[in-house]
Order: sequence, then structure tokens, then C-alpha cells
Amino acid sequence: MTADPPVPPPATAALAPFRPRRGRAVALGVVWSSLLVFGIIAVLMPSEGGRWGIGDRLMFFGLGVVVALTAWRYASIVAVPSRSGLVVRNLVVTRTLTWPEIVGIQFGGGEPWVTLDLEEGDTMAVMAIQKADGPVSGREASRLAALVQAFGESPEPGRSGESGEPGRSAQ
Repeated sequence: MTADPPVPPPATAALAPFRPRRGRAVALGVVWSSLLVFGIIAVLMPSEGGRWGIGDRLMFFGLGVVVALTAWRYASIVAVPSRSGLVVRNLVVTRTLTWPEIVGIQFGGGEPWVTLDLEEGDTMAVMAIQKADGPVSGREASRLAALVQAFGESPEPGRSGESGEPGRSAQ
């Protein structure tokens, strides 16, 4: 008889980190493949006639390490929600946002991932929720939108067009 795994409480599940699935799997495959392929080629490079020395071999393997590190960074893309805000780690930049800073979420059009509308007028990509993940990405985008609504600042009374409800405006 096997025991069912414990089901996390709803609050814990809602605050679970967002991670890409397909992109992460591909990136991890690239990490190991580049180390293996560049390593094998560096070892098997012909050394006849003094054309390829040990320095050349190390440099070639170093190129494989650079490719692997870049892919590893892509595999480490994540967005971690908490009760106080959202930490978004994209390919190059990591940024911490409080919930009131996020005024809207876009997940459509030609963008491959979720885009946050920020109160300062800027936008920010959340590469952790990618369209390549299929139906899962829609559910994750909805979960992020629910977190923004639950923890974000409520709109000020009397401000028109910011209630988020269609057809509702200030009187």
C-alpha cells in the first residue's frame, strides 16, 4: 500500500515559484551536451604538426563552458511570489517588485511570455511563464493575475477606468 503525497495547503500552492518547463528542459540539455561535445572535441583535436596545443584545447573547452553557463542561466529563470511581492529572475536581470507596483498583466499577442505593466509606466517580461509550455502557461498566468489582484493595492475610489472591470467608470 502506497501513501498519497501530502497536498500543500492552497496558500502554499498559490505562492509556488513560476518556472518554464520546456525551455528549462532544453537549456539543461544544452548545458550537458555542450560540456560533453566540446570536451570530446578538445580531447580529440589533432595535434600533428603542432597545430593544436594544450592552450588551444583548453580554449575550445572554455568555449563549451561559456555556452553551458549561458544555458544554465536560462534554466535558472524563475519568478518567486511571496506575500510582499514578486522576485523576477530573467536571463540578465533580477528585479524585486512589490505587489502594488504591478498594475496589470498581459499574456497575448506576439509576446512569448507574460509582461507586467508597472505603475511607473514601464513593462517587464516574466520569462518564467512562457507560451511554449502550452495550456500550463495560461493557468500560470491566471495564477499570477490572481496574486496581483489579491495582494496588490486596490484602486482608489473615484478613479475611472482603473477598476479592471469592463464597463465600470466613476459617476
